[in-house]
Amino acid sequence: MRRQVKGEAVARELLPGENVALLKELHLLTRDGNLNADSLRKLKQVNHLVRLLEPAVADVLARFGDPVIVDCGAGKGYLGFVLYELFLRPAGKGRLIALESRPELARAARERAARLGYDRIEFVEAEIAAAPVPPRVHLVTALHACDTATDDALVLAVRANADHVAVVPCCQAEVARQLERKKDAAPELAALFDHAWHRREFGSHLTNVARALVLEARGYKVTVTELAGWEHSLKNELLLGRKLRARDAAAEERLRALLLATGACPKVARDLGLAPTTC
Repeated sequence: MRRQVKGEAVARELLPGENVALLKELHLLTRDGNLNADSLRKLKQVNHLVRLLEPAVADVLARFGDPVIVDCGAGKGYLGFVLYELFLRPAGKGRLIALESRPELARAARERAARLGYDRIEFVEAEIAAAPVPPRVHLVTALHACDTATDDALVLAVRANADHVAVVPCCQAEVARQLERKKDAAPELAALFDHAWHRREFGSHLTNVARALVLEARGYKVTVTELAGWEHSLKNELLLGRKLRARDAAAEERLRALLLATGACPKVARDLGLAPTTC
């Protein structure tokens, strides 16, 4: 059901310390300080992810002199601006690099950051895989980076030895296409993805399972959870990873076995050298 939030009820939707002027600048709040239905959904997603990211941000701010956060597929920059305002700005340190391939969005976000005086947030117009980021990054995020853009964010996190990674995948289509071509590769599993609808759903699930195993294979402790209520987003799965060790051979073996059994070969596994030789 669509609804609008007005008046004093708006405060209940905000995080402690969240800047009303910033939310108006981002057009998440109207000029009158209200929330329309679309903005309410977006704000709930961003704020819930911010709550879940708070321990990771606190960790890198406590342990590093000038931590680097990279927000992949930043869009209009909602997540990056809120993270900066709530955590980096009061800490007086840390840098946020937001990657966005669409020039008009990157340009508008850069202009907004300049107006707000946010001098440690940078909007870079680039594809994630080709973005000029520092060799060492401390936290990588991606909220609804579409299809293999989420894989690119995970590859960036692993290669930059990020201490924390958080991705909310969206529109996973690559593996579904692979399953369509390889329906005969695993006849005992064919019923799981014979139909196009099942193939999309199974492909999406399989993609995220593989992504979690890739992170585990590269030494991350992974938590898979719900981002927000289903009424706010159908793309609702959140993968959280914290770097604990160099690698996990058992997770790598499980990943290869899964990909061999299903005939799937997601980009994240290929790019990190974790895919079977049959891919």
